[in-house]
Amino acid sequence: MNVGDVGPHAPALTAVVTGNADPYPGFDRIDLLSPTVGIFRQQVATGQMVQAGEVIGTLTTLGVAHPVIAGPGARGVVVAPGSPRREVEVGYGQGLLTLDRSTLQAELAAAAATGAAAAAGDLVIRAPSSGRFYGRPGPGKPAFVAVGDPVRPGQTVGLLEVMKSFHRVTAGDDLPAGARVVAIVALDDADVGAGDVLLRLEAPP
Repeated sequence: MNVGDVGPHAPALTAVVTGNADPYPGFDRIDLLSPTVGIFRQQVATGQMVQAGEVIGTLTTLGVAHPVIAGPGARGVVVAPGSPRREVEVGYGQGLLTLDRSTLQAELAAAAATGAAAAAGDLVIRAPSSGRFYGRPGPGKPAFVAVGDPVRPGQTVGLLEVMKSFHRVTAGDDLPAGARVVAIVALDDADVGAGDVLLRLEAPP
């Protein structure tokens, strides 16, 4: 079995979440630690959002490659080491990834305004500030929403990169129940301005 290839019955391992021992001033960082010895193959990149239960890589031990998931309490943006497909020998309790939680503090401020569009019955979700819009949590990952999908108040519909910090863009609390996406206006990995329309939705009749 090649390093990083997950066997069909390999059970998942859970990375331990702990406070960062040497935090940078003004940042709120946590470390994800290895639950055992082995060779860790990273599968997430710098700037990618990681939450508890998500796969961050594989850990090969005794010839078996196990998926490694972020443990309870994990939530933040990868800041180190940050290289997908990176392979390194690790021991029990050794750091696998560092996540920065301070970039998420503006999450509520980044909630997109939802308002009536020009067309009757339509709704839009707008960019809360200028930045670069991403419609998916990481390369090769499924999009947050697609045309035809229902969207509920508070649901994440994209990410906005502002000054190298990533913020979730969420549907406003005033979004009508049963609203669905009818058009994705903003292109993935495209620069947008404050107030630009990102998504167009339609309320149920």
